[in-house]
Amino acid sequence: MLFLVLSILCSVIVGVIFKVSRKYNANPSQIISFNYVAAIALCYFTFSPDLNALDDNAPVGIYTAVGILLPIVFLFLALSIKFMGIAKTDAAQRLSLFIPILAAWLLFNEAFNIYKVIGVLVGFAALLFILRKQSDNNQNKWVYPAMVLFGFGVVDILFKKIALYTVVPYTTSLFFVFLIAFAVSIAIVVYKLLINKEKFETKNIPFGILVGIFNFSNILFYLKAHKAFAENPSTVFAGMNMGVIVLGTIVGAFFFKEKLSKINVFGLFLALIAIVFIFLSQLQ
Repeated sequence: MLFLVLSILCSVIVGVIFKVSRKYNANPSQIISFNYVAAIALCYFTFSPDLNALDDNAPVGIYTAVGILLPIVFLFLALSIKFMGIAKTDAAQRLSLFIPILAAWLLFNEAFNIYKVIGVLVGFAALLFILRKQSDNNQNKWVYPAMVLFGFGVVDILFKKIALYTVVPYTTSLFFVFLIAFAVSIAIVVYKLLINKEKFETKNIPFGILVGIFNFSNILFYLKAHKAFAENPSTVFAGMNMGVIVLGTIVGAFFFKEKLSKINVFGLFLALIAIVFIFLSQLQ
C-alpha cells in the first residue's frame, strides 16, 4: 500500500511543480526537456537498461510514436494546469483510461459487461461536468484538459502494445522511449528559441529536474505497487486513479484556491463513481 500512496503523491506533485513554476514565469517546454534529462538518468541507474536487447522485431515504430506524443501531451498538461487548475487536469488525466477501454471495444472487439458500460457512460458525464466553466470565468480553456485526456489515453494504448513485446524488458523499452521524447522536446525548445525568439533561462532547469524526479518516481512506485498486488492489479488501478483525483482536488482547492463550482465538484464525484464501476468490471 505504501508504494501506491507514494505513486499518488508523486503524480500530484508533478502538477504542483508546474503550478508553482507559473509564479516564476518559467517556460513549460524547457521544463519538460530537462524533465527527460532527470528521467533518463534515473531510469538508467535504477533499471540498468540494455539497449542491445533491442532486436529487429522490437516495436520501434511504437517507441517513436510514444516518444513524440509524450512531450506534446506534457505541454498540454502544463497549459491545462495553468488555465484550468490541478483538480480538473488530474481528473481529465485519470479519465483518459476510457480511451483504451473504448479502443478495446471498437478496435479489438473486447466484450463489455454491464459494469464497464455504466463506467464509460458515467465517465463521459463526469467529464462534461468537470470541464463546465463557471459563469464568471471567461477563459474556459477546456481544449487543454480534453487534449490531456485524449493524449494520455492514446499513450496508454501504445504502452500496452509495448508491454506485449516481452522479448525486450519493459524498463528497457521505457528508457528508449525517454530518449526519443528527450530528442523531440529538445527540437521543440530549439524551434521556440530560434523561431519564437524565446530566451533560454536557467531557472527552468531545477523545475525540470524536479518534474523528472517525481514523474519517474510515479512510474517506479506504480510498477512496485503492481508487483506488490500482483494477484489483484485492479486494486492498484482503482486506488491510483481515485487517489489522484481526490488528492488533486484537495491540493488545488486548499493550497492554490482553485475555484470549483458545485457542478464541477459533482463531476469529480461522478469520476470516482465511474472508476469504481470500471474496477468492478475488471473483477468479473
